[in-house]
Amino acid sequence: MASRASQGARRGGAARRVLVVDDAEGVRTFVANLLELEGYEIDTAEDGRRALALLEGGAAPDLVLLDVMMPGWDGLETLGRIRDFDPQLPVVMLSVVGKALTIVKAMQLGAVDYLTKPFEDEELSATLRQALEHADLRRERDRLADESGGAGIIWTSGPMQRVRALLEQVADTDVTVLIQGESGTGKEVVARTLHDISTRTEQAFVKVNCAALPEELLESELFGYERGAFTGAHQRKRGKFEHAHRGTIFLDEIGEMSPPLQAKLLQVLQDSRFHRLGGNDEIAVDVRVVCATNRCLDDMVREGTFREDLFFRLNVVSVTLAPLRERREELPHLIETFTRRFAARYDRPRTVLSERLLRAFALYPFPGNIRELENMMKRIVVLESEEGIREELSQYQQGQRGSSRLRQLIDEIEATAGEIPLREVGRRASLEAEREAICRALGFTNWNRKQAAKLLSVSYKTLLQKIRDCELQP
Repeated sequence: MASRASQGARRGGAARRVLVVDDAEGVRTFVANLLELEGYEIDTAEDGRRALALLEGGAAPDLVLLDVMMPGWDGLETLGRIRDFDPQLPVVMLSVVGKALTIVKAMQLGAVDYLTKPFEDEELSATLRQALEHADLRRERDRLADESGGAGIIWTSGPMQRVRALLEQVADTDVTVLIQGESGTGKEVVARTLHDISTRTEQAFVKVNCAALPEELLESELFGYERGAFTGAHQRKRGKFEHAHRGTIFLDEIGEMSPPLQAKLLQVLQDSRFHRLGGNDEIAVDVRVVCATNRCLDDMVREGTFREDLFFRLNVVSVTLAPLRERREELPHLIETFTRRFAARYDRPRTVLSERLLRAFALYPFPGNIRELENMMKRIVVLESEEGIREELSQYQQGQRGSSRLRQLIDEIEATAGEIPLREVGRRASLEAEREAICRALGFTNWNRKQAAKLLSVSYKTLLQKIRDCELQP
């Protein structure tokens, strides 16, 4: 009979994944070896930035072990950023004796438990098992709250019914599928649905966000590496393609992949074989590849920024998702699902929207699509008020959304009869235009700043500086 530890390391037949974040190489290696023996899959990160990059890149662990004392982002700052990225991901803190106040702060920020260094093997196993069991119970509660059609409501409109019919037609084949559409239209839901209705449904669905990781990190995440392949590669690591063997790999934001990686991906699609970084052995995989992008790959091919041969290889079956403004018949079902989900998650009463707000939704174009509606409904449920959303939609209908500061500048120019120098007018107008563009990009990406930087074609560092200059807050 399997031990409780080994049972805790698996759910539904699949190995649990743990991300170990600690600046001490010895601790990372010890914990990784111990948990691998118990059946866990392990990712490691030496600091908070690397950990967040892995999460944004689609690492998708079941639990994070996070050290409190680290250079750069300490444990508390890293925990806050993890919470911003995924509020439901369980995090267990690793502390040292005498850091009780820090642990209290960590628990207030949402950590589910903590371990004091040094800890016993059994103590680590028990803590992880309990944290994962608690997460499973919460996940089951959310699932029950989403029943009565919650998972299938996006298929109610005509455009989405046609998409569903196409998915069912190709589900049991291994052809590559390219999903295109605006941000927030449900591309990942479509990819997961394709996996769920295929013969690969019992195997892994592995997501990789190509926009969230720099080129060198993305390559190692996709294909893995051998020990000694580069500085910091202290042990062999399997890549996402190996984890997706016999299952499905979902490459989100494929248009952001660099040309060298495009060439390597093309080779994998053609031969189903690749080499780990620093390795000589050829690895064969059986993987169904699904890609998504909000960019026009046809234009990128013409511009020479995306390989034509890779585009043809990916575009075997093309799925284009209509924006929410063209699928308005889905609104009642989406609103009902989101209110039920967030009421259960945050222990709030069920919300019934006013006719006034429903009429405003019927006229609003939803530039952020389903993701924007979801965030609106979360805000309404958590605050137990729709007043703020109604005011924002009213301003939009009056042509005022995001432009109040610019109008104030124009009013000031008129009131002072042109006393403001033209250069100052241009500077302030440019700042407000940048502010509006940044607000929209952050809204589209749910405040994922790396993705927003890609959308705006600026560096991540530049975007952070402009967010500070514009005094923007999530």
